[in-house]
Amino acid sequence: MNAGPDDFCHWDGADLVLRVRVVPRARHTTIAGVRGGRLLVRVQAPPVGGKANAELERWLAHWCGVRRGAVAIESGERGRDKTVRVVAPGTLPLHL
Repeated sequence: MNAGPDDFCHWDGADLVLRVRVVPRARHTTIAGVRGGRLLVRVQAPPVGGKANAELERWLAHWCGVRRGAVAIESGERGRDKTVRVVAPGTLPLHL
């Protein structure tokens, strides 16, 4: 399956795989849209000591109705562009 420019997510069995672009040091952690085939997520935490990654995992876990351990950054831990796996999400936002 070829990914289109707005295909920021896909299913891998029961898991949701997201392509995410993280913008740290935002006023609030929130979704800011889809840009360049990635879900743009603004996180409140700074990009030092893994704080932005931890905030992204915590927020996605809450957003998808799973425990934090069910969210894992598969690639891009040190960059802004990441691939994140959510194991068997319990809920999904309406726009997914």
